[in-house]
Amino acid sequence: MLDRLDHALRSRPERPAVLASTRTGTSRIRATRGELAELSDAFAAALHARGLRPGDTVGVAVRPGPRALAVLLALWRLGLRGAVLDPGAGPDVLRARLALARPSLVLADAAAQAVAGWARPLARRARLALPDLAELGPVATVGPRLPGCAPALDLAAPRTGVPVHRDHDGDAVIVFTSGTTSRPRAVVHTRSSLAAGMATVHALFDAAPDRPVLGGTFFVLVPSLTRGAPVALPARDPRVLARQLHRLRPQDAYLTPPVLRDALGAGARFHGRVWTGSAPAGAGLLERVRAAGAAQAWGVYALTELFPAAAVEAREKSAFDGPGDLVGTPLPGVTAKPDADGQLLLAGAAARHRYLGEEPDAWVRTGDRARLDGAGRIVLEGRAKDMVLRRAENIYPGLYEPALHVPGVELALLVGIPAGEGDERLVAVVQPGRGVREPALRAALSDPLRRMGTARPDALVFARIPLSGRSRKPDRAATAALAARRLGGSA
Repeated sequence: MLDRLDHALRSRPERPAVLASTRTGTSRIRATRGELAELSDAFAAALHARGLRPGDTVGVAVRPGPRALAVLLALWRLGLRGAVLDPGAGPDVLRARLALARPSLVLADAAAQAVAGWARPLARRARLALPDLAELGPVATVGPRLPGCAPALDLAAPRTGVPVHRDHDGDAVIVFTSGTTSRPRAVVHTRSSLAAGMATVHALFDAAPDRPVLGGTFFVLVPSLTRGAPVALPARDPRVLARQLHRLRPQDAYLTPPVLRDALGAGARFHGRVWTGSAPAGAGLLERVRAAGAAQAWGVYALTELFPAAAVEAREKSAFDGPGDLVGTPLPGVTAKPDADGQLLLAGAAARHRYLGEEPDAWVRTGDRARLDGAGRIVLEGRAKDMVLRRAENIYPGLYEPALHVPGVELALLVGIPAGEGDERLVAVVQPGRGVREPALRAALSDPLRRMGTARPDALVFARIPLSGRSRKPDRAATAALAARRLGGSA
């Protein structure tokens, strides 16, 4: 896919590739297709001139956009392995993670270096932090260089003799996902698994040339640009995003559930197909998107270890009346099965090759409890580690949380808080929608709560649910702590 993208960029160099939005929602061109190809050539020549060779690791701390995509293309061309540095992970975690894969070079833009340096106090308020990047390896600046930044990558390096790596068995990218500072865990995708994942998205999106797509991830940028569709980076402000959607009228939009909720709250109208993932997306949210103009609203089930795995459209999800959360039929090439304990296992060409420092394993253990229904669709029943033990009964929140999403509920989680002697209290934490009054919502929830039987919560708390990570997933641990504080316990 990345080889095809390189060719596609050069075939129509004058066309826009990456768009941004003004405050009024008007699009502006961040980079043309030819400029992206030119920048990737310059990055590849500069990295080759520094002596980097296939298999070397390069740390990447560059904000999503044209430069980050050009870096990816350069790494791909040279057979280098990219290690993604997440400023939301915290300095101690990043140091431990990079000890597993010491980079030969760290590429960082000025913003990342500011987070690691003079802007550290400001960044901390946004829960962003990086260690001194020089601790991780030699650093080179990508993009405009500000005072105090590392020397810039030499974009004037000679381009003759820069090789093109053709081996598809080598490592392509490392993404750190879980573990602790003492034992971090990193997903390793090979060139072939990364290409397979992008090919699946390419077939799923089926974007038409020259019609814009809205999204900011590599898995949106690469397939869309390969098909000839320009990609607009979503505005961060919900009101600006609403204006952007109105003016752009994208054929496809990929936005996370929290961003969708914020956009809907700002009065956004949608067009074409809307895709969402990275966090749970209930039927209610998808139907709200359809009601706001989308022709289709899709929930995508994906993991860092295998992207994407399954997808379901709003109407199919709304028609599902069984227990649990329907996430759809496994996509072509994906095999799904529950293990003996009910944990969902996935396999396929797009699955990660291994975890760094571990042996390869064909099956991805998702950590999700699930079953396959009679049509072979995946139905999630909760996280294996999210089980709540109350009075010797195992309660899996994922089985019951969908019932809490009545009209007027933005988000809802079931969490356990300590109740002494190894027992737990089960608490429903509900985030009301904008303008929804709690007494009315409490009344609307009374019947769903009553139908939960022995899994009925001990308490109902109305609060804004904490989110975490770049994808802003609901943070169960923080939600449990919030519930414990409200109820006078501890977590």
